[in-house]
Amino acid sequence: MVTPVKVLVASGNAKKLVELETVLRELGVEGVELVSLKDIPAYPEPVENGLTFAENALIKAREGAQQSGLACVADDSGLAVDALNGMPGILSARWCGRHGDDSANNELLLAQASDIDDAHRGAAFVSCCALVTPDGQEFTAEGRWEGSLLREPHGEGGFGYDPIFAPADAPGKSAAQLTPEEKNARSHRGKALRELAPRIAELVNG
Repeated sequence: MVTPVKVLVASGNAKKLVELETVLRELGVEGVELVSLKDIPAYPEPVENGLTFAENALIKAREGAQQSGLACVADDSGLAVDALNGMPGILSARWCGRHGDDSANNELLLAQASDIDDAHRGAAFVSCCALVTPDGQEFTAEGRWEGSLLREPHGEGGFGYDPIFAPADAPGKSAAQLTPEEKNARSHRGKALRELAPRIAELVNG
């Protein structure tokens, strides 16, 4: 029996590991065992001081590879609103001044965009996924999910800005009203992971 290649997913969000598992299964990539941060000794989170999604994803993936000795996948993602010059962007998770307060982030963004008319509320979720190997190889892939900013939250699913994002490819729904399967098939992160998957497959094939 061939020993699976272990790949660390450097995220505290279990949904991201499941999403990558789903993508690899869909693409027929075998021989990969995904490992979460809970499966390795804890290490301090690196400071995400990059100026782009790609830079921050690489910061996290490099640290994960160094700390674990495994190939590491990490992502950085956020919501880019056209009328706000792409903000919140890389600051999406802490837009309100506190990290990870989804409700406060949504409330502040909606208030800032309250005077923007419907024709100019274009927005996109952006994700950059990075793969870093223990020997220093680095790969990145970016995915975008186009849509628009709603005026109030809708739906109970998903997380982050999902309740106030209306995907262009799911008319009449917010991202929070999609099933996990529907979201994975469309999402920015899913697109980036699908582009990165062949690089992960190469780890198995040597």
